[in-house]
Amino acid sequence: MSFSSKVKGEICRYSDISKEEALAEISGIMKVSGTIAFTGKGLAFRITTENPASARLIFTLLKEHFNIHSKLMVKKSNSLKKNNIYMVAIDEEMGVRGLLEETGILREVDGVMSLNYSIDPESVSNDETKRAYIRGAFLGGGSISNPEKTYHLEFVTHSEEYANDLCDLINSCGLNSKVIQRKNSFIIYIKEGEQIVDLLNILGAHTCLLELENIRIKKEMRNNVNRLVNCETANLSKTVNAAVRQVESINLIKSSIGLQRLPKNLQEIAELRLQYPEESLKELGEILDPPVGKSGVNHRLRKIEKIAEEIRSGTY
Repeated sequence: MSFSSKVKGEICRYSDISKEEALAEISGIMKVSGTIAFTGKGLAFRITTENPASARLIFTLLKEHFNIHSKLMVKKSNSLKKNNIYMVAIDEEMGVRGLLEETGILREVDGVMSLNYSIDPESVSNDETKRAYIRGAFLGGGSISNPEKTYHLEFVTHSEEYANDLCDLINSCGLNSKVIQRKNSFIIYIKEGEQIVDLLNILGAHTCLLELENIRIKKEMRNNVNRLVNCETANLSKTVNAAVRQVESINLIKSSIGLQRLPKNLQEIAELRLQYPEESLKELGEILDPPVGKSGVNHRLRKIEKIAEEIRSGTY
């Protein structure tokens, strides 16, 4: 089962809701995944989904809150996967015209009925109805990627006006969704893991939220370990390169003027570095008698490198 299916399956369990929440939720579903049709019996409306839990919820909401006994049909998809497609059908005799007006999908202007592509502010006037509407929009046209691979949640719509309204509604809950056009569709999307967690909380998918949070923690731990390993590798490489450079400088001095020409403190550290080429500055300092700190050892070796550079340039 995909992570999207898990989320939708979980939020479909929330059927014990108020009439206002039911209206907001069914409005979100219908606006995103519904189509109007005209048949021999008059006006009709079809809601299609690949998720059986979503289909059952739509059927239940219509029956319990709107007294509409819709028809639930199943057919095979034409795609290669041959998934089931679930269709909830409502016709004129079932009260589709009243439902379309109540959800704000149809509106009358100067005696003429027309489609309304915006979200009715009255249907999302409080936190409960906002959450219900977003839940419906996700059931109708939402999806979320496998969080093991990437963080991406989106709603697919076919109206730019509606996409902008839905984006504004989501962002009114403290999120930062954005809209892009993809071919003939308009996509509202969120890509940040923490924001997706917040949206799952709004949807009421708390089990999936915890699963995503666990995945985020594991990924963050892996990233932190990788950063530490990379940092330690870089530091080790830097230390090794410095030690190689120091040994080369000491050997140059040894072969050209002899280490005995160096001041006693520099001669002492030079001989130690040749003897212990892989030791750190701190470890070299601890071998000295009396011990010298890391900065003191570094200072002496820098002096040695400077002398070697002067020998190379002929200025010593």
